[in-house]
Amino acid sequence: MLTTFTEVTPNPYIMHNNFTPILLQWFLENGRDLPWRHTRDPYAIWLSEIILQQTRIQQGQAYWERFMQKFPTVEALAAATEDEVLRLWQGLGYYSRARNLHFAAQQIAKIGHFPTTYEETRKLKGVGDYTAAAIASIAFGLPHAAVDGNVYRVLSRHFGIDSPINSTEGKHLFAELAQQLLPKEEASAFNQAMMDFGAIQCTPQSPRCVLCPLQETCDALHTGRIDTLPVKLKKLEIKTRHLTYIYVRCKGETAIRRRPAGDILQGLWEPWNVEKTPKDLPLILLRKDVKHVLTHRILLADFYLLDIDKRPSIPEEYIWIPEAELENYALPRLIEILLESLPR
Repeated sequence: MLTTFTEVTPNPYIMHNNFTPILLQWFLENGRDLPWRHTRDPYAIWLSEIILQQTRIQQGQAYWERFMQKFPTVEALAAATEDEVLRLWQGLGYYSRARNLHFAAQQIAKIGHFPTTYEETRKLKGVGDYTAAAIASIAFGLPHAAVDGNVYRVLSRHFGIDSPINSTEGKHLFAELAQQLLPKEEASAFNQAMMDFGAIQCTPQSPRCVLCPLQETCDALHTGRIDTLPVKLKKLEIKTRHLTYIYVRCKGETAIRRRPAGDILQGLWEPWNVEKTPKDLPLILLRKDVKHVLTHRILLADFYLLDIDKRPSIPEEYIWIPEAELENYALPRLIEILLESLPR
């Protein structure tokens, strides 16, 4: 069985393996019907790829449609304010994607057209190897293999590769293998087939092995390693952070600030965030230890209400706005939970 790939030249096992034609036939019969697959517009394709980086298709499609309706062109997106973009993104999480999306749109607008090569697309803010390859192949038919979690899983299982997918060696190995398997004239179909095959057929849990068209040559199936491949190195320790929020209600107004750069939830708005709960204010506890999970953080937050007739002394970076205008500001999900806890 094949366990390593160390040379750039085609491997004999791959040359005599029907992986690619079987995969393409499966895609022809089972590929998902998605709106961004009915266009070659690189803007629409790029937008879909950014939205789906950390989002399931069922949720992401609705956001893609709203973005395309409000910002039908990359120029329209570039001309928007960051607040407009973050507001439309609200609920998707991983807000750095939205900020990078907006910045990249301005990069493209400055160039005057969407980049037409992998190398130039890769220079856009927030665009990595996978996204650049996906756009280059789908929008322009260029022969670049797009390697993401689905691809790692399919290739590691089928070819029996136990190199960690998040190691430098593993990333190089899988990228090289995917590129060797890629049919140059059908790069778009191949990359989309790999995405769908991993999402529908070769799923992380309970893959459909009995109905898999690749079962005859699947190493993991024949060696009983479906549940152990792909291999991933242990993740970084997830740290817990405690936050205390005071929602100030003063004659129909409230105080908020934009979170600073370089910290979690940067660029989003939040109510009064205190390190220590003031003892001299008539605070009402709304909820305690509300759990909110981020990529490398677990947030535990306490929510308080301060309903008062005179503005309290709070830091200068906070601004006062009518409570009714809160919906015009981009808020993290954690603050939405706070607002849902408020008495009306």
